[in-house]
Amino acid sequence: MKAIEALRTMPSMTSSVSIAAACRSVGVPRATLYRRRRPKPLLPAAPSRPKPRRALSEAERQQVLDVLHSEPFADKAPAEVYAALLDQGQYFCSIRTMYRILHEHQEVRERRDQLRHPTYPKPRLVATAPNQVWSWDITKLLGPAKWTYFYLYVILDIFSRDHPADGARWAGCWPIGKATGWPNG
Repeated sequence: MKAIEALRTMPSMTSSVSIAAACRSVGVPRATLYRRRRPKPLLPAAPSRPKPRRALSEAERQQVLDVLHSEPFADKAPAEVYAALLDQGQYFCSIRTMYRILHEHQEVRERRDQLRHPTYPKPRLVATAPNQVWSWDITKLLGPAKWTYFYLYVILDIFSRDHPADGARWAGCWPIGKATGWPNG
């Protein structure tokens, strides 16, 4: 806002000081001053596009729409309709014109009935007593030497938040896991 007010007072300042110095003093770029002084040119209105001589008449467009809505072609894409009509020896318009006509009637979409998948609620695990539902996690921990790891297993009872089993074992040390009865051991 201050820059706009400064631009308004600029003509009175420039009588005694140069434009560059006046712009520097109020902190406004010189280009902004010149841009604000110059009126914006009026843009000419875009000329309306003439209708092509070979454009389909309204009756022909309706005939194409009726063909696209007819029973054998109701579930087919315009390219399939075009090919089937050519096989029958009929030509109404190009494939692109069929798409334009469908677009005017907001029918450019998947024209077949789509299966509506119901929304299922997310499964919830509910425990009303201890030892009904357990949750587990495995964490990989670095070992004392290079390329050695520990796998930390944690099993939690979601009702009591107690851990009935947990522990760590060497990566690839299957006998220890089997001896202790850990999962996947």
